[in-house]
Amino acid sequence: MKKRVAIFISGGGSNMVRLVEDMQAGGHAAEPVLVLANDADAGGLKKARDMGIATASVDHRPFKGDREAFQTALNEQLDAVQPDILCLAGFMRVLTESFVAPWEGRMLNIHPSLLPKYKGLHTHARALEAGDKEHGCTVHLVTPKLDDGPMLGQATVPVLEDDTPDSLAARVLVQEHKLYPAVLRNFAAGNSDFISL
Repeated sequence: MKKRVAIFISGGGSNMVRLVEDMQAGGHAAEPVLVLANDADAGGLKKARDMGIATASVDHRPFKGDREAFQTALNEQLDAVQPDILCLAGFMRVLTESFVAPWEGRMLNIHPSLLPKYKGLHTHARALEAGDKEHGCTVHLVTPKLDDGPMLGQATVPVLEDDTPDSLAARVLVQEHKLYPAVLRNFAAGNSDFISL
């Protein structure tokens, strides 16, 4: 039996597309069963539908900051498809412990920095401000603490002298598209070896 994967997005879903493409390529221990967004207009939803994946959206705005109610609505969507693994792929909402705890050890996230550096936002600008020579991305297991769970893989890029946050982000994204599918393929097969690209 293949592991069932639900993917959370907030925007265009480029990492989601790479994950789905890899799962659909064959020889994979997992299959995508749902792409869920917190915005019905998220561009990634159409991409997922075009790839034959079920989609849903739960707009966070009507909940007016009530995270627990929002998360209950998310869980209702998940209950309908019974996933084994959750992949956060550019999902821009913080999930609280009550949501994360039941999924601990089964929820992955990709973060655009070499954790433990630069948790949170504006990672590329922060790497440039610090004068880092190397930057990259990390796939990790999600825990209740932000960007803090056990790391499953990292990919690095050199920081160039003329880099801007945007140019650096673009190069990191290329690596994200390689790293996340590789880690999910490994993880779904029950292999927790750290992947380094």
